[in-house]
Amino acid sequence: MIKNFDDFKTELRENMRGGDGTVTVTSFVTAEELNDKGRLFGKITLKPGCGIGFHVHEKDSELFYILKGTAVYDDNGTKTTVTAGNVTLTPAGTGHAIKNESDEDVELIALIVYA
Repeated sequence: MIKNFDDFKTELRENMRGGDGTVTVTSFVTAEELNDKGRLFGKITLKPGCGIGFHVHEKDSELFYILKGTAVYDDNGTKTTVTAGNVTLTPAGTGHAIKNESDEDVELIALIVYA
């Protein structure tokens, strides 16, 4: 199977997980296409000043691959700067947040898989 850009679902999420601004989430596949082993494989765009608020992953894990830009990443309470080429991992039972505090868009690939 090959999916084209026109097949992707894009959503605008206001104050995602309590974060600031509007986050753009483009889902590449559905949960069914992930064989119900996960719930997201897609691209997230954070405009300047926007972010995803801190939340804990109880029964799943999330990975981010930073494609473009610089963001502040909260790794279970420890804040650090992430840039293009970095990968973050939030295992089940831990939490994270991410915010674009720069003047340029941040783009990342996100994958959420069930624990």
